[in-house]
Amino acid sequence: MKSLQPKYDVIVVGGGHAGSEAAGAAARMGCRTLLITMNINAIAQMSCNPAIGGVAKGQLVREIDAMGGIMGKVADSSGVQFRMLNRSKGPAMWSPRAQSDRILYAQHVREHLEQIPELFFRQDSVTGIVTKNNRAIGIETQSGQIIYSKSVVLTNGTFLSGLIHIGEKHFGGGRSGEHASFGLTACLEKLGFVSGRLKTGTPPRLDGRTIDYKQMEIQFGDDNPTPFSFLTDTLPGKDEQLTCWIAYTSPDVHDVLRTGFSRSPMFNGRITSTGPRYCPSIEDKINRFSDRDRHQLFLEPEGRNTYEMYLNGFSTSLPEDTQYTALRTIPGFQNVVMIRPGYAIEYDYFPPHQIKRSLETKLIDGLFFAGQINGTTGYEEAASQGIMAGINAARKIQEKEEIVLQRSEAYIGVLIDDLVNKGTEEPYRMFTSRAEHRILLRQDNADLRLTPLGYHIGLASEKRFNRYQAKKREIESLSALLSEYSARPEVYNDFLKTTDQSPLTQKIKIPKLITRPHISLSELITYDPELKKKIVKITQDELVIEQVEIQLKYEGYIEKEHEMVRQLHEKENMRIPKKINYHNIQSLSSEGRQKLLKVMPETIGQASRISGVSASDISVLMVYLNN
Repeated sequence: MKSLQPKYDVIVVGGGHAGSEAAGAAARMGCRTLLITMNINAIAQMSCNPAIGGVAKGQLVREIDAMGGIMGKVADSSGVQFRMLNRSKGPAMWSPRAQSDRILYAQHVREHLEQIPELFFRQDSVTGIVTKNNRAIGIETQSGQIIYSKSVVLTNGTFLSGLIHIGEKHFGGGRSGEHASFGLTACLEKLGFVSGRLKTGTPPRLDGRTIDYKQMEIQFGDDNPTPFSFLTDTLPGKDEQLTCWIAYTSPDVHDVLRTGFSRSPMFNGRITSTGPRYCPSIEDKINRFSDRDRHQLFLEPEGRNTYEMYLNGFSTSLPEDTQYTALRTIPGFQNVVMIRPGYAIEYDYFPPHQIKRSLETKLIDGLFFAGQINGTTGYEEAASQGIMAGINAARKIQEKEEIVLQRSEAYIGVLIDDLVNKGTEEPYRMFTSRAEHRILLRQDNADLRLTPLGYHIGLASEKRFNRYQAKKREIESLSALLSEYSARPEVYNDFLKTTDQSPLTQKIKIPKLITRPHISLSELITYDPELKKKIVKITQDELVIEQVEIQLKYEGYIEKEHEMVRQLHEKENMRIPKKINYHNIQSLSSEGRQKLLKVMPETIGQASRISGVSASDISVLMVYLNN
């Protein structure tokens, strides 16, 4: 078919968080890229919570940023409150989170994208993928246009056959106020893909002028907030940040909510798809945890110049009248006005055993899936897949080797490896517990892990790489200084008494002293002016000092993790031929053979993580490959 439309290297379908990162990455790597979306004014829309980061999600954002992505910079520039979660735990658990100005966030993402010369935009709905010889060569739009390209990235979010539920009412939609997308699911199924249905939800939005904040607990941001982006130098101080509030449900609230259960699509059978286990609706919470008298809610501002508030923890698809009555039963909400009700949304997805670890589909060459189409939930999970899909779509065209992050390299690697090998039958959410090497994958060292790669593939900028190199030099110089510097009893014994530590009887090196509990490097610097003078000559960056302290305190654990990674590396990289016939390997268990045929793993390491593939199956497979 002939087309009057320009031809592109990469077409990215969908302008959400996955699509924004995919399009930005491909275009900055030199590919002529088209971002096509149904509503060009809704690019990077925060459909649910106006926040970025959180437990494990914050690590993902810092990794995206370290490689040269957009999300971290925009989270910093649009943030209204910043907090580092889990500070009471070890550094492997620390996770940055920012409350965002919803309007500013989307505006800043679009501004970043519009500054990329090779990136173009089109507003239209995509109804089909154009293929030739099992290769994606373009897309077909609702307006009847054929647009050709060398690769296609699908990032459709919740728009594929989206169906919104509010009580007994239901209607098509990709999110509140926007149409669903139809036709693409049928096209993909015709190509041989298997689809499924998932569900997610969102809480009501409230008029902040009608809320009595005195009846709630106030929640401030951090005094010295940590940015997401390694390029951000300053953030608003505590007094410049907006506050959030904590509220609670009660037995009376629960009783009101139960009155709507008979009209709830969750309980009357209208919703049959699976929702996110770790972010349940309020009706699901009171049904599953009926012994609990209350549930915590977080009241969060939507931005600096709006009175609209988001009630985190009150996601619901109950009838609107039930939502309203229940809200007005919560202390502080007696006179609340609801701007828009909460709702649930069902949408199509494609179980991720159908993609490779590069996010390219197994059935159609040059076709990539990223985001909720793969069964994930959350902006950060979507953006992580988006940047990797954009990278690999570009490298495919450039005839370069695909980029696959290992589980020991990044949370992004854990996310994609989990999806491909284990699949998901419910919306997948990232947690620190999913990463077996989390002491290595901390949020503070994401640039040290990934910026060299981002720079090497042409995504991370020269400025970012120079900053990485300067930081690395400062860390090395500071580590060398501390390894040779002796802590003296006359300097530190008075301080050690205040921390219930045994006094020093002789000089010891700083690394040995800092491994004691409840002692920080910043405190040691404060009590020793001579040490402070030497350190100031090397660095005045608090994050560099923190990085060195973490390395010293956890040196033993970090080395053990590195050794474990080294041992796993050989097995991880042992390649499995693409044309292997598992039916010929008689000693495989029937379940193992079935799962291997379904996933078609690329390496022994990948095969070993497939649910249902036993250790004996792996041994049999390795013997077979070595013969």
